[in-house]
Amino acid sequence: MQVQKAVITAASPSQNTLPLQQLVDRRGDVKTALQLIVEETLAAGVEEICVIIRPGDQEAYEQAAGTHLGSIEFVEQPEPKGYADAIHQAKAFVGNHPFLHLVGDHLYLSSTEVPCAKQLIQIANEFECSVSAVQSTRENKLPYFGIVSGPLVPRRNDVYEVECVVEKPTPTFAEQELVTPGLRAGHYLGFFGMHVLTSEVMTAIEQLLAEPSAEKATLSDALAILSSRQRYLAYQVDGTRYNLGLTYGLLNAQLAIGLSGKDRDQILTELVELLASRTEGERVK
Repeated sequence: MQVQKAVITAASPSQNTLPLQQLVDRRGDVKTALQLIVEETLAAGVEEICVIIRPGDQEAYEQAAGTHLGSIEFVEQPEPKGYADAIHQAKAFVGNHPFLHLVGDHLYLSSTEVPCAKQLIQIANEFECSVSAVQSTRENKLPYFGIVSGPLVPRRNDVYEVECVVEKPTPTFAEQELVTPGLRAGHYLGFFGMHVLTSEVMTAIEQLLAEPSAEKATLSDALAILSSRQRYLAYQVDGTRYNLGLTYGLLNAQLAIGLSGKDRDQILTELVELLASRTEGERVK
């Protein structure tokens, strides 16, 4: 599988401003979240990027793209009809090619020298099929992520044959249906916000959108269909995702990036000073 195209979704009415936020990268340079996501994509060997946006957002996104604007094509989602519909807007861009998909409200931090997206593409190339990146996810985070389950691929400890896909399951359902052997109790394989998908996913989405009950269909719904038609794997990425849409999501992402970069000692010093001043203030009270 030659993955040379990527689709980034950023059209959710509640999250469309998140990719425009500024952060400081590992080298100390100020960049938008969109720039960091695009850099993750380009570092994986992708050559063309399609960003799905809300109508009226293109000018702001063009400014946020910075020097990467030449690598990006913007496509609007005319109406907020959900995640699966947003991906479907890129059908003409994708054509019959496999593509990398990332969500615009997540940032990714690899634990190795290999970026998370590149790790995922390497797995897709090895197994020649669709693969979703996943991360061990605590039960209290279930309302925010799609969850998959299935057995390990023989002779691998980080790749799973997906048997079940559920969008934001309840803890009760997850405990009954989505337990994955080898994970700690109360932990599940949650989506990382990053996938390599064959163009067949567009057909699955079209099937969903044709159903009367498919209002705001999710990617998880489409992947459940995809898994019934062709091999579909999950790969436990050697890295961490940071959901910018969560409470303190931007703060947590910035701290994680900063603590892995050149300003680590400065950040730790300032955090210690902040904690010390808070403790001293409480004593005075």
